Amino acid sequence: MSDQIKHECGIALVRLLKPLQYYQDKYGTSLYGLNTLRLLMQKQRNRGQDGAGIATIKLDAKPGTRYISRKRKTGPDYLNNIFSGIYKHFKGLSDNKLSNPAWLKKHKPYTGELLLGHLRYGTHGDNTLEACHPFLRQNNWISRNLVLAGNFNMTNVDELFNNLLELGQYPKEKSDTVTVLEKIGHFLDDEVQRLHDWFKEDGHSSEELNQLIFEHLDMQRLLEKACKSFDGGYVMAGLIGHGDAFVMRDPSGIRPAFYYKDDEIVVVASERPAIQTALDIHWSKIKELKPAHALLIKSTGKVTEEQFIEPRKRKSCSFERIYFSRGTDRDVYLERKKLGQQLAKSILEAVDYNFKNTVFSYIPNTAESSYYGMVEGLDIELNEVKKQKILAMGENIKPKKLEKILSMHTRVEKIVVKDAKLRTFITSGESRGDLVSHIYDVTYGIVNNDKDTLVLMDDSIVRGTTLRTSILQIVSRLKPKKIVIVSSAPQIRYPDCYGIDMSKMGEFVAFRALVALLEENNMDHLLDETFERCKAQEELPVAKMKNQLIPLYNTFSYEEISNKIAEIVTPKGIKPEVEVIYQTIEGLHEACPNDTGDWYFSGKYPTPGGNRVVNRAFINYMKKSDQRAY
Repeated sequence: MSDQIKHECGIALVRLLKPLQYYQDKYGTSLYGLNTLRLLMQKQRNRGQDGAGIATIKLDAKPGTRYISRKRKTGPDYLNNIFSGIYKHFKGLSDNKLSNPAWLKKHKPYTGELLLGHLRYGTHGDNTLEACHPFLRQNNWISRNLVLAGNFNMTNVDELFNNLLELGQYPKEKSDTVTVLEKIGHFLDDEVQRLHDWFKEDGHSSEELNQLIFEHLDMQRLLEKACKSFDGGYVMAGLIGHGDAFVMRDPSGIRPAFYYKDDEIVVVASERPAIQTALDIHWSKIKELKPAHALLIKSTGKVTEEQFIEPRKRKSCSFERIYFSRGTDRDVYLERKKLGQQLAKSILEAVDYNFKNTVFSYIPNTAESSYYGMVEGLDIELNEVKKQKILAMGENIKPKKLEKILSMHTRVEKIVVKDAKLRTFITSGESRGDLVSHIYDVTYGIVNNDKDTLVLMDDSIVRGTTLRTSILQIVSRLKPKKIVIVSSAPQIRYPDCYGIDMSKMGEFVAFRALVALLEENNMDHLLDETFERCKAQEELPVAKMKNQLIPLYNTFSYEEISNKIAEIVTPKGIKPEVEVIYQTIEGLHEACPNDTGDWYFSGKYPTPGGNRVVNRAFINYMKKSDQRAY
């Protein structure tokens, strides 16, 4: 992606199902769980930029002993800092102690059987240690301690916050993370109290009551109560002090989650390849956590997947397939190739099928898979061209002409190279901007001056800023006749509200193109009319709200907006003509049939709160307000 954006977080959960001595005997280390968690997090570091944290729980801990350990870090080297700090507890120990899991569990932190890790991408708010997951809700009752980490954003934080006030709570801050923690915590307290009162009538002792609560705590019941008013995309993982654990996924399946279980371990992660690598298992053995379901792990080791909320139509995030998830996932890789392959005909139409004078490349690095697919599609089209030329010769086949036809090929080259960012702290103004534009470099001498067309594959275009200020300026120095930018994603028109850092209308180049077209055609009064409709929607119940921007976009064709985007991203003073080709929404669904969440392209939000967010985002734009819409 040429425009860098922040996106959702990553989670990793490990539950060891055997006694710790088992892992020492089989794997030669008493820290098998900790090492597995580290590898899971390392292989998902694409999902964290601002910080990370882990928490562990020791099962069957005796009263008066520490059984929950937590460590969080922010900064560029957060993951190494976390684990180097943890492993310090084990440095200097004798081989006898390091190979004695019973001694380690009794004397050292982070040696529990239940482990939770989180990688944070902060879409809003401060990137401080306090903002890092896991969050901890402490209580002197072991079964009321709650550790929570997740990949989520809620559109209705105000409503959830007010619900807490109605319950008599006094939250320390108004954020979706704290609000969700307290909401789940409240119903955990409620469930524990219900069981306590129920069994107390039978005359059980306090110690017996605790054990009965451990055995009978109904996580499905408490999650059903806690989450019924959630509006957002989420995967949340929770640990309860006595050793129960859960991972739950939103009813539309917006955010991803995968898990694996055998007789010795349960592992959950946001991405499938992380589990494949950490446990060296085939992808087919890993299951996707179903939308509206929770993976429930009892302290006894019993594991079930249960529905906890009414499911909606599956709308899992298609941006996961286009950009966010690692391309090492088999299905993601093939889908990205398909996205590129589908655009081959549109690209060739733009260059008049001139294979001889067209160079094909990509903008590093996430567009590489789509680029391979594009090349495959181009080769298929080229073979058809060769076939028709050969058939046209009939029986009068001339060897030299045949050789010329067969030598036709697709000119694929590495043109754009991402260079290290230059340090610009000693410069300012125009000189600083010039240095920033050179984060990309180019391969000289491959493009024929004023003769070749240069086609560059990008996986998506959000703001268009990097195209205008960096990429197009630099590649224009190669003196191509024309530059064609190809986006394997459709036009990004609407804000996300489920965890991706795309929330302000004015930042989208597609929206800026729409506004420019309205102004050029003396139709900017439609902006005011849309503003009034959005304002009127605020008086309605959220379930009755509609996205008021869809009719506004329908004023112009897809191609008209694409052409205006090309004008916007073209830097002043460059000689080559610039054209922008976008994937269609229909093409996206054909390539990614199982992940149809396309609200940022289509405006069709999977939850009612999405329509409220898009209308608010437009109101904020019209008011020139920088306030977030949710």
